[in-house]
Amino acid sequence: MFIDRAKIQIRGGHGGNGVTAFRREKFVPRGGPSGGDGGRGGDVWIIADQSVNTLLHLRYNPLHVAGRGLHGEGSNRSGKEGADAVVRVPVGTQIFDPNTNELLFDFEEDGQRWLAAHGGRGGFGNAHFATSTNRAPRYHQEGSDGDEFELQLELKLLADVGLVGFPNAGKSTFISTVSAAKPKIADYPFTTLEPNLGVVDLGDFRTFVIADIPGLIEGAHEGHGLGDRFLRHVERTSLLLHLVDVSSASGRDPVSDYEVINRELAAYDPQLGARDQIVVATKIDALDEPERLQILKERAQQDARQFFAISSVTGEGVRELIQFVAREVEQHRAQKLPRIISDEELLIGSSR
Repeated sequence: MFIDRAKIQIRGGHGGNGVTAFRREKFVPRGGPSGGDGGRGGDVWIIADQSVNTLLHLRYNPLHVAGRGLHGEGSNRSGKEGADAVVRVPVGTQIFDPNTNELLFDFEEDGQRWLAAHGGRGGFGNAHFATSTNRAPRYHQEGSDGDEFELQLELKLLADVGLVGFPNAGKSTFISTVSAAKPKIADYPFTTLEPNLGVVDLGDFRTFVIADIPGLIEGAHEGHGLGDRFLRHVERTSLLLHLVDVSSASGRDPVSDYEVINRELAAYDPQLGARDQIVVATKIDALDEPERLQILKERAQQDARQFFAISSVTGEGVRELIQFVAREVEQHRAQKLPRIISDEELLIGSSR
């Protein structure tokens, strides 16, 4: 089951209490205060882990509490610190404040860590308060509570290329042809009910990642069909492949389908609508009206978009398309500067 949204509760461990105690030793008539400090509560860390694929494990385990610090003891013994709690999420997860919808952190790389909740401070024992004028304090300090927050987690898949188009446009067949991904393929609408990732191997250790998104229909940005729920997974992509079925058997108008999908992308996010896009006519092996292909090509050229015609079944045009996409992806990667995570950003959880 693919779960890309989850709400969790996190709580830092409570700090242990200090203690009031006095030394009681033979031959030491005035032992003085010896109450130790309480231990600090554990922190809650959220860590990006590439071995985790969905947020399913958090949907059914929403509460994450760090260990509390132990109380201090006599003989100036401090309590043990509480254990940290670690929440593992997929790379591509974003953390939001559910009340303000503010983006708190974005996990873009494997191993990134974010301090989500601080543990409570341990209280001082009475030995801490001893002075030259107050040699026998009979009080101690209570430990403080840890931070407690509710967080909204949303997963946006990290892919170089996103596939968009109407249901049955051939997206799943295409990704299964060019990668090792094995999505469900059938001749009925909405065969794909969850995003699929495929890695295209170009040789010489060169690869790029394609995200196959469930098919869109008109009104998707308003929740029609599967709605726009999965469009977030192509927000991070640098390039879109817009697949359009041009076969006569579809009974659809290719140009109309092309325009509808682009309107839905723009309605969801104007930046997504303006994203670099390659128009791909699919199922040309079943094309018996060549004018359908020509009209779509002319429409794509009006928008100054690259156009390819392919058949995933016979392989016609697929190699040329992949080679072109690979060059485009490499150009986009070269334009991106490496993102440096500052210490201040890493510890942003402490400022909320």
